Amino acid sequence: MEMNNPSQVGSVPVTIKVLDVNDNAPEFPRFYEAFVCENAKAGQLIQTVSAVDQDDPRNGQHFYYSLAPEAANNPNFTIRDNQDNTARILTRRSGFRQQEQSVFHLPILIADSGQPVLSSTGTLTIQVCSCDDDGHVMSCSPEAYMLPVSLSRGALIAILACIFVLLVLVLLILSMRRHRKQPYIIDDEENIHENIVRYDDEGGGEEDTEAFDIAAMWNPREAQAGAAPKTRQDMLPEIESLSRYVPQTCAVNSTVHSYVLAKLYEADMDLWAPPFDSLQTYMFEGDGSVAGSLSSLQSATSDSEQSFDFLTDWGPRFRKLAELYGASEGPAPLW
Repeated sequence: MEMNNPSQVGSVPVTIKVLDVNDNAPEFPRFYEAFVCENAKAGQLIQTVSAVDQDDPRNGQHFYYSLAPEAANNPNFTIRDNQDNTARILTRRSGFRQQEQSVFHLPILIADSGQPVLSSTGTLTIQVCSCDDDGHVMSCSPEAYMLPVSLSRGALIAILACIFVLLVLVLLILSMRRHRKQPYIIDDEENIHENIVRYDDEGGGEEDTEAFDIAAMWNPREAQAGAAPKTRQDMLPEIESLSRYVPQTCAVNSTVHSYVLAKLYEADMDLWAPPFDSLQTYMFEGDGSVAGSLSSLQSATSDSEQSFDFLTDWGPRFRKLAELYGASEGPAPLW
């Protein structure tokens, strides 16, 4: 429009271009997850990465790749910039083992060429896998690595399930057998678990309680006098009193008599000998009987020299014995 002539008006199109400033940092376009074989060698290529930037600089995009400062001295992996907005991840060593470490996390720094320079850090996840000789992955799981080569996880689960079922069946059978052995009704006469029988009373329950005098077993001398039983008292043997009752018929056996008295004296003087409850003396065999001594020491040497006529002098009680030995008493009675 002219200043002096407003009727002269014209129009012209104007194009305005908005320039993009560098306000976005480059980043990985997706989540990178790589793997390394256990038989990998040093310098082997693991992964190739690239980045994108939301900015549109005039001279195009150019990215620079490097390890993050905290991983600059990483002993396992390194990065090589290809100068074409991509980079390669390489191994620095060999001998990776799943048992030692199954996963590695590698931080990568990405920077652009804008003004000002913007950068970001992306993380690359690297798994250690078991591979064949051609580099094909067989397994990247530590659990699967521990299994045999010909046994998969599904087969292992099936085997464990079968073992569990067998154990349950065995326990069920044992439980059923145990219940079968136990009777449903327990007979009171056969149930002796709660019956307690005590046998601490010697001779308890006997009707004849006067068959023996316990006091006589403790000390015969005091029992005869009616005194209470006391503890044992060691006393010297009364050898003279015993010899006082020896009849005249035993005088011929003075040697045997002295020997017996000597042995008795030794037994009485032995303090280590156990005490006896009672002492019964049988030193007069057949004393007070008309038959006299029945000892075999006074018998004849043979039956032919033995005479049994003396049996008739013993009275009617020995008549039967005299008849058995054929003693002469007159004519035998008729039965």
